[in-house]
Amino acid sequence: MCASYAGHRRNLMTKHAGSCLCGIVTFEVHGDFDSFYLCHCKHCQKDTGSAHAANLFSHSAKLVWRSGADAVTTFTFPGTSHNKSFCKLCGSALPSTQIPGLLVVPAGCLNTEIPMAPTAHIFLSSKANWDEGLGNAPEFEGLPE
Repeated sequence: MCASYAGHRRNLMTKHAGSCLCGIVTFEVHGDFDSFYLCHCKHCQKDTGSAHAANLFSHSAKLVWRSGADAVTTFTFPGTSHNKSFCKLCGSALPSTQIPGLLVVPAGCLNTEIPMAPTAHIFLSSKANWDEGLGNAPEFEGLPE
């Protein structure tokens, strides 16, 4: 590879694409993620209906709404900085820019490969009691018969 091409390649910006479940909202994230946290706090359990949220964080990446920006709404839990952006039509979690200087992207809304493994589990003091020993549960490729 020639030196000028190698330098150009290093300057290419990472781009990720994502959408909501119904497809009305589409977006791109231009830039890299700093961290990937699996959050077990009670707010995230309520937001997801699951054991934890899986969110990517970036202080430098830029969010570009490609379609459906008017279908995106945000809920901020009163008295906290906890917020969730989502599609008004299907309820899918979407990227949030509610905290100045921070982009938070739910991992499940990305259509492209996630470039990193989770950085850490956080707020384990709130971990759901049924979130223990999940590795021992039976596994199926689809819905069991």
